[in-house]
Amino acid sequence: MDNISRRSLLTAGLGAGLVAAVPGAAVAAASTVPGAGLRTDPFTLGIASGEPWPDGFVLWTRLALDPLAEDGLGGMPSRSVPVAWEVAEDAGMKRVVARGVEHALIDNAHSVHVELRGLKPGREYFYRFRSGQHTSQVGRTLTSPALHETPAALAMSFASCAQYEHGYFTGYRRLAEDHPDLVLHLGDYVYEYRKESYVIGGGNPRDHAGPETVSLENYRQRHAQYKSDPDLQAAHAVAPWLVVWDDHEVDNNWADEVPENADPAQLNDSAEHFRQRRAAAFKAYYENMPLRASSVPAGADMKIYRTVQWGQLANFHMMDTRQYRDDQLAGDGWKKNVQERLAEDRTITGADQEKWLLDGFMNSTQRWDILGQQVFFAERDRNKAAEIDDVSMDGWDGYAASRRRITQGWADAKVRNAVVLTGDVHRNWANDVKVDYKDPASPVVGSELVCTSVTSTGNGSGSTVDPVMAWNPHLRFYNDQRGYVNTRITKDSLQADFRVLDYVTTPGSPVSTKASFEIRDGVPGLRARA
Repeated sequence: MDNISRRSLLTAGLGAGLVAAVPGAAVAAASTVPGAGLRTDPFTLGIASGEPWPDGFVLWTRLALDPLAEDGLGGMPSRSVPVAWEVAEDAGMKRVVARGVEHALIDNAHSVHVELRGLKPGREYFYRFRSGQHTSQVGRTLTSPALHETPAALAMSFASCAQYEHGYFTGYRRLAEDHPDLVLHLGDYVYEYRKESYVIGGGNPRDHAGPETVSLENYRQRHAQYKSDPDLQAAHAVAPWLVVWDDHEVDNNWADEVPENADPAQLNDSAEHFRQRRAAAFKAYYENMPLRASSVPAGADMKIYRTVQWGQLANFHMMDTRQYRDDQLAGDGWKKNVQERLAEDRTITGADQEKWLLDGFMNSTQRWDILGQQVFFAERDRNKAAEIDDVSMDGWDGYAASRRRITQGWADAKVRNAVVLTGDVHRNWANDVKVDYKDPASPVVGSELVCTSVTSTGNGSGSTVDPVMAWNPHLRFYNDQRGYVNTRITKDSLQADFRVLDYVTTPGSPVSTKASFEIRDGVPGLRARA
């Protein structure tokens, strides 16, 4: 083999190329790909990278000439289109170390996934795509450190809940400007609603195109609308992402094969049709995310839980709390004294995912074990009276035994530092985690950091007090603004900065740090930082 990477191999019929590169090789710049025949720029949905490992990562793009085309195919011709890619050691793309060609297939909405191998661990790289005379922007990405290495620090940001209609994605822009090395997205990347069905006070500043997402065409169009946003594109281009879904990528508060409104008389709410809807949502999700071929969906099933190691510094256990859960009890929502939520056989993860996670705790040698998941983890009881509990059936409170097994699992495994990352609730929270919340003497065994939404529910009130904190002393911080969370992880500590925007219903808000917390190595619990 010469110093140009060998021809990409299509995997599982979804255009995932597994490519070997020669580390450090000097590779000539890619020439224009002939025969593309596209008269206008096809890179309207941007570029992305994800799933970093010590010698590579996934590169992603999806071609679209008309992102809002109702058939979900982006105005592209009904044929495959060759797309060249290249990876370099410099932002000017002069020191190219790997290159190749993929074919963007109509069956996959002209998306491209390249799984690159053979690069150096713990390095910064740059990449771009080309089709015909058109060239994408240049993106920045990283390989993770070698498995035996402990890097000095990792700058990781995380976000969730970006309802396009509720505001502008300035939070993504500010996140990109903070220049993280890794981004975690914890779900609700897109929302399923048709316009004017989920409206904030004062009215939505912008609208969804198309109907509520049910078909593959609908989901593809919706992802394309979101991906067209330049602020989101900036966040994808700055660093590799690890993504997991929550509910709105499919249907509000879905649980396994149960939709939000399980009415067999309604076409899209029967079990059979919901599986079809789920299959469409999963296929579109894979097509639009920088995921490995191991996550290629099989109909209505798609495995997204996995562990990504960052050397000996951290494990990122990326979880799925939707696909395998028992249905929410008592009709969902906040409910009082639902004793069935304590049942030992209730699960939010499913047995296989729970075993995977507990085994991961037992086998961990990393300083930090970080759970990237969706819904509120710590107990949050809205009723002050000890004899009455009022908790959310959709969060881990609705699956209390499942939470106890996982929390006790990391305590039994003597995980050095356990940190749960959460989205979903459109507010910032910082919480101490216990095995038994009813026992005041129960020790703190970990921490939970909850990021607010990027836009969902609009600007927010700016409040920093929730009344439930008075009788839930493990809930340490609350804030009702939009934004994201930055972390800096070292062998000695994890520092979390809650970054908030003044407004999202008009573009261009400044960002500031509302609060900062520190978790010290080997010392469970949160410390507020001035």
